[in-house]
Amino acid sequence: MSASRKSASLTEAMLLATVARRFYVQGRSKLEIAGEFGVSRFKVARMLDTATESGLVRVEFSLPAPVDLALSDEVRSAYGLERALVLERSTEREPKEVVRAKIGSLAARLLEEIAVPSDVIGLSWARSVNAMAEAVRSLPRCPIVQLCGVQAGMDMRGRSVETVSRVTSVSGGDAYPIFGPLVLPDRRTTETLRRQPGIAETFGQFKNLTKAVVSIGAWQPGESTVYDALDEAERAAIAARGATAEVAARLFDASGNALSTGLAHHVLAISHEELMAVPEVIALGYSRPKAAAVDAVLRSGMVSTLITDAAAAVPLLALAAKNPVVSEKQG
Repeated sequence: MSASRKSASLTEAMLLATVARRFYVQGRSKLEIAGEFGVSRFKVARMLDTATESGLVRVEFSLPAPVDLALSDEVRSAYGLERALVLERSTEREPKEVVRAKIGSLAARLLEEIAVPSDVIGLSWARSVNAMAEAVRSLPRCPIVQLCGVQAGMDMRGRSVETVSRVTSVSGGDAYPIFGPLVLPDRRTTETLRRQPGIAETFGQFKNLTKAVVSIGAWQPGESTVYDALDEAERAAIAARGATAEVAARLFDASGNALSTGLAHHVLAISHEELMAVPEVIALGYSRPKAAAVDAVLRSGMVSTLITDAAAAVPLLALAAKNPVVSEKQG
């Protein structure tokens, strides 16, 4: 701030404040204000700039959720998304489970706002999607479809079947669960289970999906449901193929390309092609360790809406600046 602005006289400050009030509060145009005060509209524009730059007038946004507007807009623009919701920077100091609950709450609020009765909604399992299921309070009557099987070792409350059940209890629509493991020992077992009537019915719904809520996992310990379900040798082999990210048990390399590995043949999950065909995909991916994975999935063109935190958004923007994104899927 310049010295002249710091020492503005009371008369000058009153004039600037009056002009700003006309514009921001009363909704008068710059041309109207110029006519009233006998100056040019360019002079009015400079006065408004001076009023805000000097701190005489402060423009604030009061959003109905703890979202960082600037970061959200930058991420949305950098990746060509329909929407991006980035939690406020203050959440960087909060425990992961608190951030997860806030991510889930944002996802629930968005889904409540955009879901319509004609939707068929898919859900992949993740702790953040589970947090969303806990927070959802109102949905139209539409089917809820499980996108992948149950991770071994989870208690019943945290399993994907239970997540689908909770959301269905809110929507009142039909539930399409997958009563089967996420990872199976071989291709033959996978194909046998996929033919089972209940599971086959759920897989038959994948082509009807209009919206999906998924979580982005990173191919590293503790950051992916699938990674943690495999033995060390298979993890290493998949990493050597360039695996960076995982969504609903489907893998992506750093450029966002679908990655074909042996894993594809022994998981009960929606396919890459079916995921890419869903018109609206809401992806939840947060925390600094997942930034590269989130970047990879956004580059695939699959995601319409990203819900994340500042800890991931800042490195995301750096990655997008280093290697600009060409988005293929909009809206």
